[in-house]
Amino acid sequence: MPLLQLEGVSKRFGRVVVADEITFQLEEGTSTGVVGPNGAGKTSLFGIISGDTKQDDGSVHFDGRSLGSLTAPARCRLGVGRTYQIPQPFEHMTVFENALLAAQQGAREHGHESYELAYASLERSGLAELANSPAGSLGLLQRKRLELARALATKPRLLLLDEIAGGLTDLEVVELTSVIRELQQDGLTILWIEHVVRALLSTVDRLLCLANGEIVADGEPRQVLASEAVRRVYLGGAIINEPTAI
Repeated sequence: MPLLQLEGVSKRFGRVVVADEITFQLEEGTSTGVVGPNGAGKTSLFGIISGDTKQDDGSVHFDGRSLGSLTAPARCRLGVGRTYQIPQPFEHMTVFENALLAAQQGAREHGHESYELAYASLERSGLAELANSPAGSLGLLQRKRLELARALATKPRLLLLDEIAGGLTDLEVVELTSVIRELQQDGLTILWIEHVVRALLSTVDRLLCLANGEIVADGEPRQVLASEAVRRVYLGGAIINEPTAI
């Protein structure tokens, strides 16, 4: 049984179609990238899966259970974790308190267990040394790491990463990608939207390309990027950016 299954999922905002009968499934322990031009419907797709956006048609199942009637918090507690393009930590709280809140509200852990989970999530994301720092004092890379730590503190089985490498330097992309690769190797199921293509090429097993709310290509990452359908989506340009030691 697939961990995540979408069947005929559609969503419109007025005349704008952001999801047009999208169908795919993810097996547990796999890592899948999502690419596509701006406005392709990628973040809307994440919203539908996480419960932030309600689809008009179709179904979403997680571990065999329909998510149709469940709120975003309920889906999080089932094991659907996500990050957002723009990190928005509670800036007046410490890094550790941000992770602790995620552990208590998302994973429903309490007492000593919640503290252990919060600290473990910071260790995995490389932020343990900044645990007592105010979240508002963090730079972009550290904010991205905290966004990841907060998602991990909810104990996800499926992790949705939304452009987590965006805005980072090449070296920062390398650092963050190594963390994500370790999560994949530990068996976490990952669905990752990213414009930094070299990060995906070094990490994911499979690539989906979205355009106008439709999946136009699905398969092995380099084959997908080399396909005529994907090149048309990107106006015929060469979009493969070879990794620099990632």
